[in-house]
Amino acid sequence: MNLKQELQNLNNRLDKCRNKLAAAKSRNDQPVVNQFKNEVAKLEKQRDSIKGTQSRHANDKGNDIKSMSFNRALTKAEQADMGKLKKSVKGLIVVHPMTAIGREMKIKEVTGFAHKPF
Repeated sequence: MNLKQELQNLNNRLDKCRNKLAAAKSRNDQPVVNQFKNEVAKLEKQRDSIKGTQSRHANDKGNDIKSMSFNRALTKAEQADMGKLKKSVKGLIVVHPMTAIGREMKIKEVTGFAHKPF
């Protein structure tokens, strides 16, 4: 299971536990409240761990891309015909500012990274 699916499953389980915790609090059922408080704490810890792993992976990938010797913003025409551009430039990596890597790298426009100028 990949990190994104695992994070989604944890968020779903966390939501269910919080709903059950609220129901137990309304019934004043103290043993069940304590059980779900512990469960919520455990799930939040797992969720934070996975989010940290995701951010570390994005940071590592961003550093690998930044280390490429050449980069420049892509024109609208190049963006429109991305297949042609990728075929003509070997090893081209395109980063969009709205993706996780783009946000991590703090780029403002669609940028192409390659080992040689293009």
